[in-house]
Amino acid sequence: MVKTMRSKTVEFKLYAPSAKCVSLAGNFNNWDTGSIKAKKGIKGSWMIKKSLKPGRYEYKFFVDGNWVNDPSSSNIANSFGTQNSIIEVK
Repeated sequence: MVKTMRSKTVEFKLYAPSAKCVSLAGNFNNWDTGSIKAKKGIKGSWMIKKSLKPGRYEYKFFVDGNWVNDPSSSNIANSFGTQNSIIEVK
């Protein structure tokens, strides 16, 4: 019997009250900065809910044209000499 891994809804949040546009990009969407847009809440936080299968993922927020790490996440070095945020989905 093959056990399939179930996806889990993960919530990504970023406090950026002055931002005009926030999206999420990572190895789960080929680093596409336009496909996962965040919604702005009334207190300046942006939120995205994404369904991910169990595994380890690297990601960043894309805020008004600039890459931003998730301040609530651990980071890991990437091949560009900067850092990516990481999340482990269980």
